[in-house]
Amino acid sequence: MTPERFNRIKQTLTRRQTDLSVLTDNVHKPHNISAILRTCDAVGIHQIHSVIPGGIYKLPARAAMGSTKWVQFVEHESLEGAFKDLKSNGCQIVAAHWSERAIDFREVDYTKPTVILMGAEKEGVSDYSAENADEHITIPMLGMVASFNVSVAAAIIMAEAQRQRQNKGMYDQRSLEDEQYYPLLFEWTQPKVAELCRKKNIAYPPLTEDGDIHPDYWPLKEN
Repeated sequence: MTPERFNRIKQTLTRRQTDLSVLTDNVHKPHNISAILRTCDAVGIHQIHSVIPGGIYKLPARAAMGSTKWVQFVEHESLEGAFKDLKSNGCQIVAAHWSERAIDFREVDYTKPTVILMGAEKEGVSDYSAENADEHITIPMLGMVASFNVSVAAAIIMAEAQRQRQNKGMYDQRSLEDEQYYPLLFEWTQPKVAELCRKKNIAYPPLTEDGDIHPDYWPLKEN
């Protein structure tokens, strides 16, 4: 672990937005999930939530080019359960969906706790999602095609959310609580040792200022 990489990891964790996330409604194609995950990492999103049709699809470990190492992937059994969990955290759910009440995606205040809801590749969001979402948003189209690919649309919306949050200075202060930040810092810097600690059911040892395991504390030697 070089000091430069350790500082980059700390900076990345500091910028993680715990109250901005994505919920995919029956999006099942691996390349689309992969692209959405990579964009989540790029804009500092901490978690992506997903409801998979019938639970038949599982995200392959390498589907997202390593993004699952940096973004937590939370799978829900149902949309009802996902909505309940996310709204209990005070989040507005904004669905990419054309309707009579849809507004331009740039009119939403993404500095509020927000979940960006993306629907399936062909069908779009489900009836349940459309009915229960707080807002419907659209991306203006100037060509002949009817819509963007789901991963492209998600990236456009996330980029706007990032812009608004950067303008408000929300990436300048850590939103991860200590009980989340420090375990993640260890897991990101010392993944093999973290796995061994979990197997042995022992606490993570402290790190030095350079991200190395502290030489005065090494419980694995005694186990």
